[in-house]
Amino acid sequence: MERAWVAGEPVQLDAAIAEAAKLVAASRQPLIAGLGADVAGVRAAISLAQRSGGVIDHMHAESLLRNLDVARSSGVMLTTPTEAEVHADTLLVAGPVRQTTLFQQLVSGSSRRTTGAKVRRIFWLCPESGTATAVAGRDSVNVVGRALRDLPAVLAALRACIVGRPIAKTAISVRTLEQLSRDLKASRFGVAIWTVAHVDALAIEMLCGLVDDLNAKTRFSTLPLPPADNALGALHACGWMTGLPMRTGFGRGHAHHDPWLFDSRRLIGGGETDCVIWISAYHAEAPPWREAPPTIALTADGAAFRVPPRVHIAVGVPAIDHPAIHYLPSTGTLSAVAASQPSTRISVADAISRIAASLPDDGARRC
Repeated sequence: MERAWVAGEPVQLDAAIAEAAKLVAASRQPLIAGLGADVAGVRAAISLAQRSGGVIDHMHAESLLRNLDVARSSGVMLTTPTEAEVHADTLLVAGPVRQTTLFQQLVSGSSRRTTGAKVRRIFWLCPESGTATAVAGRDSVNVVGRALRDLPAVLAALRACIVGRPIAKTAISVRTLEQLSRDLKASRFGVAIWTVAHVDALAIEMLCGLVDDLNAKTRFSTLPLPPADNALGALHACGWMTGLPMRTGFGRGHAHHDPWLFDSRRLIGGGETDCVIWISAYHAEAPPWREAPPTIALTADGAAFRVPPRVHIAVGVPAIDHPAIHYLPSTGTLSAVAASQPSTRISVADAISRIAASLPDDGARRC
């Protein structure tokens, strides 16, 4: 069943598409934000931004770009979820971790296929109160530190212990850090894990440096846990279509990436966009801002808007209402997934394609 609204009033889908196209055609710099869609939806959104001279930004771009900045500036060693789940005998978890299915599998070690493997040891640095409950009670779990704000200092001191340098007083005793460094160096294969939304760039850089130090004695790698809403799938799609990540604009006639200039919150707050297309097909997230220009919302059912959108189209949830290709954290790859409860709800890709088809032939890019 088609569900669409214009100015809060229910309308036919064709009327909502026409109104959305009218807003995009009149816009000087449309902002396509949220971007919580499958790969087909993200590709359609990027194509519309290219045609209209707009900007693309994902709701989790800040977290993703944190990891990417470290990879670009100092490098990072990465492993796959399967490799970590099957072969890792040691996990070094940094900061609070979102309790995903992948994380539960990693800490339980239920799928390990190696013979004669020892119990997987888990060392958890600064998990914050209550975030280690998923593995609480396991003898193999060692919590080191508590407050997330102490994580950079703990990582710096731990790196010094690993390479045999003296350390000053920290929130963790020297004896504890020295024992942890010995345990990590005794690993056969260790994996450092963190959730990108909870760890800042400095801590990520030090964690990657710690992994480099450990590889002088043993085998260690990293597995950052990605945000939800197909964030990594969107990052990949941006990369192969534009050569750049999200927070990219097309107003100059070509792709231009600037994490500050094209931050959707800054654009909204500074009045630098006159039309917003907000996409959240997975979790029906509403935009975080309290004031915004005319908005076209493509969301799953249940979004609670602070600012009522001018146009709202209820779209299908990828892999539930319609088949989808998106990033699966459990495998670390893009994967095609069949619809579990097929419906006639329009997909993000189809909705955006119909909006684009309703634009004037010249693309309606105003100067």
